[in-house]
Amino acid sequence: MTELLVGTKKGLFVLEGEPGGEFEVVARAFAGEPVDFALRDPRSGRLLAGVTSPFYGPKVFVTDDAAGDWEQAEGIALPEGGGQALERIWVIVPGERDGLLYAGGDPGVLFVTQDGGASWHLNDALWEHPTRPRWQPGGGGLCLHSIVPWPGDPDRLTIAISAAGVWHTADGGTTWIRGNAGLDPRYVPDEGKDDEIGLCVHRLERAPRRPERLFMQFHGGVYRSDDAGTSWSQIGAGLPSDFGFPLAVDPADPDSAYVVPLVADMDRVTPDGRVRVYETRDAGATWTARGDGLPRRDAYLTVLRRAFAQLGEGAALELYFGATSGEVFGSGDAGASWGTIARRLPPVSSVTASLRVI
Repeated sequence: MTELLVGTKKGLFVLEGEPGGEFEVVARAFAGEPVDFALRDPRSGRLLAGVTSPFYGPKVFVTDDAAGDWEQAEGIALPEGGGQALERIWVIVPGERDGLLYAGGDPGVLFVTQDGGASWHLNDALWEHPTRPRWQPGGGGLCLHSIVPWPGDPDRLTIAISAAGVWHTADGGTTWIRGNAGLDPRYVPDEGKDDEIGLCVHRLERAPRRPERLFMQFHGGVYRSDDAGTSWSQIGAGLPSDFGFPLAVDPADPDSAYVVPLVADMDRVTPDGRVRVYETRDAGATWTARGDGLPRRDAYLTVLRRAFAQLGEGAALELYFGATSGEVFGSGDAGASWGTIARRLPPVSSVTASLRVI
């Protein structure tokens, strides 16, 4: 049984179903409130959700039962007296040690927990980085939206910030270095392209079987790195557009990546009114449209950066994505065929998938 946690503009929806079959809503939480991200920690089974209250701002909540009571975590706050406000929690990611998780937020902040999500602390080195005064927000804010640990090494971590680029740590977050060589911000005037600050990364994913390989969806560009994110090469040729937000990989195949192209930054809808996922199995040399079962006409959808999820690997890879139209689509056969598994939900912000043992 597959469980989907679907964060929406009007609460969290928990869906359950069989891959390639029907799903049903089995629980709802935070009714009426924006849930920007939610996941189930595969190690503990605990659920965590980032919720943005219009009155109290963003908080992280935890529970062992989505339909039960949720407890507010401690420590999700910025230092007092700094003049900046915490705007949103964009993503929560398990680390490479039991109890270790990370949360990324706006304004370009990283929170860390060592106790499974009950209490958090701010990563001071990133918060106090000397380049921070020059960081610029992207269209969605100054969002730390991608966190990719290094398999087996809790001290190595890569993050991406819109629009402050890619950052790496090899010492558990004590120090941070940039990793932006090769990125081409076409939206920046020529005289400003040498400045690494205005780099609007949209999503970043690592290939678990070859951790030095990363894939990136950029603000106009799809990229691959083969040196752990030190430098990047463009791989968007063959796509109808290299603009988009979501990205997924097959954990079994370091040459795999999936993207959902949108027309452009000023027209953030699926090209030609057709919903298609594009897949590469040769590290970006070629791309193949996967749209069997997806809307083929009059479907001008937007898929946000955290609204694309994968579960499993290889031939049994499951893929799921949600749209701001309130639909959720799923594939149980690595993208070969698709079905609509939810309709008429509120606008979808995020989708994560996990295996539920019944």
